[in-house]
Formats: sequence, C-alpha cells, structure tokens
Amino acid sequence: MNKDSNFYTFLFSLLMVLVVASSLALTSESLKEKQNQNVVKEKMQNIISTIGIKASRDEAQELYKKYIKSELSLLRDGSVDENQNAFLIDLSTEIKKDINQQRYPLFVAEMNEKKYFIIPLRGSGLWDAIWGYVALEEDMSTIKGIVFDHKGETAGLGAEITQQWFQDRFIGEKIFNSSSKLVGINVSKSNNDPKNLDKNDHEVDAISGATITGDGVSDMIIERLNHYISYFNKYKSDNIVIAMKNHFINHTING
Repeated sequence: MNKDSNFYTFLFSLLMVLVVASSLALTSESLKEKQNQNVVKEKMQNIISTIGIKASRDEAQELYKKYIKSELSLLRDGSVDENQNAFLIDLSTEIKKDINQQRYPLFVAEMNEKKYFIIPLRGSGLWDAIWGYVALEEDMSTIKGIVFDHKGETAGLGAEITQQWFQDRFIGEKIFNSSSKLVGINVSKSNNDPKNLDKNDHEVDAISGATITGDGVSDMIIERLNHYISYFNKYKSDNIVIAMKNHFINHTING
C-alpha cells in the first residue's frame, strides 16, 4: 500500500481514532465502579457533616453507619414506603415527578443520646442547580447544621454558599415561628442581625453580590421542608401518645 496516498492517511487516522476511543472507553468502564463508590462516600460525608461529624472520604462509610440509624423513604402523607431505599433516591430526577408520586428521603441520626433528622435539599441558583442537606434537632425546628453545594454558581459570589462561614450562620435558627407555621430561613440582604445573634428571626445575612443565589437557598429550604410537615406532625403525635402511656404505666406501678 502506498503510504503517501490519501487513502493510507485516512485509514491510519481512522485506526488511531478507534484505538484511542477504545482505550478511553475501557479506562472509563474500569474506573466506573470506583467513581460510583466515591459518589456514595461523598454523599455520606455531606449527610453526617450536618451533625458536626467531619470525615475524610475513606472514613465516611464507617462513621455514617455509626451515626445514621434509619433511612426513611416518606410518602406525601408522612408514612414510610418500605419498598424504596431512601439513600438511592436522586432528587435531581425525583423532583420532576408528580408531587404525590415523589418519595422524600429522611435520614435519622443519633449522637450523644440525641436524635437528629437530616433532610436532602435541591433547588435552583443563579446559573444552575444548588443542593444540600439540613439537620434538625429533635424539636424538628432548630437547625443543627447545614451543608450546600452547587453546579455552576459564580466563584467569589454565589459559590460562597459552600463556605463554612456561610453555613454556620444557619446553626440554631428556627424553621417554625411562634405560631408553629413553617417559615424556613430567609437569606436576607436587609437582615437586621448581621452578627446572627437572634436565632428566632428566621433570617441569615446574605452574601454580598449573590442575591439570586441567596433567594434560591431560601426557596429551596422552605420548598423541601414543606414536604415533611406531615411526618413531623405524625412523629410528634406518636411521641405524645408514647409519653402519656409511659406516664400512665409509671403512675399505676407507683400508685
């Protein structure tokens, strides 16, 4: 074959493309399992970080198993769907379903004899999706911790939602007002409490120059939490009944 011909050049180029493409495909496939494992570990990292557990990716799985006692897939009415693995729910696809067809994942953690409820979040920032997790204390109103991430927010502006100093502003804030109405947390540029000393104002100070991303965070929090009210009410009601039964039993025994 004439190596100086156009046909030879074309054939050689085609073979090289096939070889490189095959090599890349093989490499990608061989790394796929490890990539999936890293995604799982990162998710575990984020979940437990909301209750103050900082872990490396390699430590995440062990600590997740230690502190997360239940993974619940909730229905709209607050009951649990036993057939759905809550950890495997992908909110990016789940939120596109009809509201009554969605499943709402909830992770229940226990640490130092206290219980925490961790809820996944997902919404929209300025340019693309934002997401995260929020942990509530057992009163189901006080924020224990929160973590955010994003796909394409502006560096130095909206992307600052991933910074610890911003996330720490939410700690101790209440998502319900004094009338037990869900109000969420407003990321406000007109916040009258810039030092974040008032934990009952349902506000945190906004990031300068990132108003739309901040609004996205506010909307995301209240929109997602709203789906859990039925479970909150059911949980509180069940615990009142249990407390009354225990009181009756103790009164009978000691009576």
